[in-house]
Amino acid sequence: MFLSFVANKLIFLVKTKTLKYYSIYFQIMKQITTNDNSITYHNEEYDETYHSTSGAIEEAQKKFVEACEIREFVGKKDNNGKFVHNSISILDVCFGLGYNTAVAIDNILGINPDCKIIVVALENDPTILNEINKLNPKINSFPIIKQLISKLASNNEYEVNLNNIKILLLLDDARETIKTLQNQEIKFNFCFLDPFSPKKCPELWTEEFFKDIFAVMADNSSSPENNSKLATYSCARIVRENLAKAGFTVKDGPIVGRRSPGTIGVKE
Repeated sequence: MFLSFVANKLIFLVKTKTLKYYSIYFQIMKQITTNDNSITYHNEEYDETYHSTSGAIEEAQKKFVEACEIREFVGKKDNNGKFVHNSISILDVCFGLGYNTAVAIDNILGINPDCKIIVVALENDPTILNEINKLNPKINSFPIIKQLISKLASNNEYEVNLNNIKILLLLDDARETIKTLQNQEIKFNFCFLDPFSPKKCPELWTEEFFKDIFAVMADNSSSPENNSKLATYSCARIVRENLAKAGFTVKDGPIVGRRSPGTIGVKE
């Protein structure tokens, strides 16, 4: 399923926004050490950091992996003690440094080492990808992220295939790449939604964009604990309203590093 998706080249990606990428490449990235000693960066264009300064890795673990209950999903067993889910698919919107995906892989393999992991990541900023090789965070699976971004294909795709782990990164505007996924067989169990804030990057928090995400999430399950889920750090009113309009059931996410909770959207 994944390989057929990869083989189906995304025609619009050939039309690279060259001038836009050139301007991004010349950004100066300021490195910041967060409170859990993991590294993030400050983006001058948006005047925001890529992660919470309370802890970049902590954010990946608690606001995304734990919020989606990924460990519970891959760890579920039937009456015979066999894993119910032998595969998991994740949509990582605004991939950044790859922490969310890498931490998720650590958690999944820690529960079920044989679980097939499929990740499709969306990112439009090559500058932040260029910083990945400079980092060595305390994430066991981070070398996979480094391998992923080691070579950019001519069609603006990065891809890595390692045993039971397959990651495809699409480098372009997420509002466009998300639409190309709707005609593919792959459907996602989980979505990590991690753009800059709604105030600074409103285009990735709209009802239209959320509807596009909803369309590529796995269909409703007869078992509520298996429903596909979206997690994000924001609890802004407009975010929750647009998620609800798109079809998600909206719930509070965990409180991490601040007083307000994140947000979980469930496709029921």
